[in-house]
Amino acid sequence: MFLHQQGLDTSTTAGKAMFQMLGVFAEFERGIIRERVNAGLARAKAKGTKLGRRPVKASVEARIRELKATGMGILKIGRTIGIGTSVVQRVISASS
Repeated sequence: MFLHQQGLDTSTTAGKAMFQMLGVFAEFERGIIRERVNAGLARAKAKGTKLGRRPVKASVEARIRELKATGMGILKIGRTIGIGTSVVQRVISASS
């Protein structure tokens, strides 16, 4: 196999070695990114920052359940209330 854009011929021993080294460096870089993200999340938690989505207001939650009980679909509920369908799905799945 020959990778044209990289000019790398994986049918040769040197090409295979280079291809594997690129994989190792990509995996290493991904690990570094993961460590930084986890460190940032830990630092935010230590500072007391709330992580995740904001909670839905109780009045909106009640309205979603009320409309769902009437048989209205997720998309229509979202349009009626003026919120995203993901919020509607989250409320409905939490109540199930």
